[in-house]
Amino acid sequence: MTSGSSTGTINPGFEQSLKIWVTDQVGALAAASEFDWLSLNGDAGFRRYFRVRLANASLLAVYAPPATENNAAFLRVDRFLLNQGVHVPKILAHQLDEGFFLIEDLGESLYLECLNEDTAGTLYGEALVALLRIQQSPLDDAVFPSYDGRRLADEVALFPQWFVQQLLAHTLSSAEQRLLQSTFALLLDNALAQPKVVVHRDFHSRNLVYGLGGAPGIIDFQDAVIGPLTYDLVSLLKDCYIEWPVEQVRSWALGYADLACDAGVMPAVAPATFLRWFDLMGLQRHLKVLGIFARLSLRDQKHAYLDDLPLVVKYVRQVATRYRELADFSHWFDAVLLPLMSRQAWFAAGSP
Repeated sequence: MTSGSSTGTINPGFEQSLKIWVTDQVGALAAASEFDWLSLNGDAGFRRYFRVRLANASLLAVYAPPATENNAAFLRVDRFLLNQGVHVPKILAHQLDEGFFLIEDLGESLYLECLNEDTAGTLYGEALVALLRIQQSPLDDAVFPSYDGRRLADEVALFPQWFVQQLLAHTLSSAEQRLLQSTFALLLDNALAQPKVVVHRDFHSRNLVYGLGGAPGIIDFQDAVIGPLTYDLVSLLKDCYIEWPVEQVRSWALGYADLACDAGVMPAVAPATFLRWFDLMGLQRHLKVLGIFARLSLRDQKHAYLDDLPLVVKYVRQVATRYRELADFSHWFDAVLLPLMSRQAWFAAGSP
């Protein structure tokens, strides 16, 4: 769910070429010549996944078009995280110029499929321990770019560009542009004031693979950066695909603050300070996501993401009404954008 790149050309014959390449790799790795080949659902990017079932093992074949996917970063970050003891897939073979990977299969069930009221405590506990391990990693700028002010600003600018102006067809006045600029400045100041850690950047229930009695498998990490401590935490706990009660989310967030403080990842801060970091970081992320989901529909024809917009809108409104300095933004969002949303089919189906 990162800001992504523009649509690129995907080799129309990639699957057959990938399968031939995988056959060679499987023969070399496992001395096997036969396997089952199952196409899996893709993600928000242009990657394509295939499960490769051998007689006594399962692997994943990945096609990641070099024109659109940062394959060198995927390889670099994967090696780094493995060395830190993070449960990411081992890359068994790769051909970067073609965008071919053969990787460890971490499992068939995503967190989103396994989370319910009975399992949430255990699964989120395991996910938070995994997040702590990531955040304890050294800040290696040879591996990770900085999540600096420009990058954060470029991302939140997707909200007016794609959600407001393109999806809702609303032209911003000069006064509205100034309002958004001041709101974004508040959010960026909050992000940049936080302790810096390694940030996965899309740490949520669709990128965590359920494992029996152990750490979740972590995928889709190629856009990792060095940035604000609460970014991944809010991605997980205010997930765009599943909602939990507000007080439960705040309790989990403060529990993680204690864990991170005890581990030396962050200094001790007042609970109100940490929750402000968390809430405003979430607002920055969710405004960005409104823009990204709108773009996925309008540009990439991935319309299913519109069904997830109502929950993201709900998160935006919850935070905007909680903080006095966001009162003008909150009023504008409700008075101007909500009526425009109400005319859209996705809003009527799941309005906040």
